[in-house]
Amino acid sequence: MAATRYRKFLQLIEQWPLDSSKKGRDLGMHIREMVAIGFKQGPATQINERKCDDMYEALQKMNTDYYRNKYPRLYQNSATGATLEECKVVTSKDSKEIKNLK
Repeated sequence: MAATRYRKFLQLIEQWPLDSSKKGRDLGMHIREMVAIGFKQGPATQINERKCDDMYEALQKMNTDYYRNKYPRLYQNSATGATLEECKVVTSKDSKEIKNLK
């Protein structure tokens, strides 16, 4: 059964985007690392099937924007008034490096 779950996780990480502006803090890279740790012996790894299935379902919902589609936002800005693009700029690695120089 671990082999099937291993293949599902491999398909998930293939679909998961990597954000080059967040080197060292990218969720996609973290997930890849955790799959490598969790399946050290590949499909032959002994796993907790229930925990593995729960983790896969949660990650799959995040990857497919399940809750974003289920509960669409009414407004396109945040509590601070910043738009999505402004938030991306502020949280990018380049922005953090500039802040650290000051």
